[in-house]
Amino acid sequence: MDKSKIQKLKKDLEEDKEKVEKELESIAKKDGKVKGDYDTRFPDFGTAQSPDESALEVAAFESTLPVEYALEVKLQDINNALAKIKSGDYGQCEKCSKPIDEKRLEVMPEARTCTKCQKKK
Repeated sequence: MDKSKIQKLKKDLEEDKEKVEKELESIAKKDGKVKGDYDTRFPDFGTAQSPDESALEVAAFESTLPVEYALEVKLQDINNALAKIKSGDYGQCEKCSKPIDEKRLEVMPEARTCTKCQKKK
């Protein structure tokens, strides 16, 4: 893959990273003890007037947990791809070591595997 294509994908990854971090910050706070980990904020709808209001807070919290996890995984994949660009290993499948198709990287620049290996999962 040529350098200009890698630079464009790097820019895309950096933009995606910024978006994911903003989304995470809107629902969670960084865990100061574990790098790359976020803790979902428990919503506070005000003073609990009834058990129903408390139940709504718990339901909102529970529905946010999987979103936080998915965003953390995406952020980890983006950071991994940026590290691979820096080390010169970007675009290589982690399973078979063959090049990942450029079209796949254009759609999902943080991809870790080629399409063939992804289908094997």
